[in-house]
Amino acid sequence: MATPVDPDFRARLAALNAKFAVTVPVTMEKIAQALAACKAAPGDLPPEADLHQLHELLHGVAGSAGTFGFGMLGQQARRIEHMVRGVLAEHTGWPAVIPEVEQLLKWAERDAQATTYD
Repeated sequence: MATPVDPDFRARLAALNAKFAVTVPVTMEKIAQALAACKAAPGDLPPEADLHQLHELLHGVAGSAGTFGFGMLGQQARRIEHMVRGVLAEHTGWPAVIPEVEQLLKWAERDAQATTYD
């Protein structure tokens, strides 16, 4: 038996993709703010609450971006999310995270839907 085809599926998917695209700059700004909070902390390691906030934001992007046509954004967010998770678990490695997040923010500002990351 054939499955009925939804004639509006592609239009609805395009609308969801467009809706997600509108949220990307806001989300990147939240990531920038979380990074700034982490960088402002004295010492070699930001407070755990600030790291958790950064991790949560990256995790959200990593989990949803690919679904809405932002595959590379999702991949890079996932990669950096894992770095932050490592900092949370091992309490080391924070300095390497900073330039990675900064690069992600600059790249996303240029074209968050690009398929190459440079």
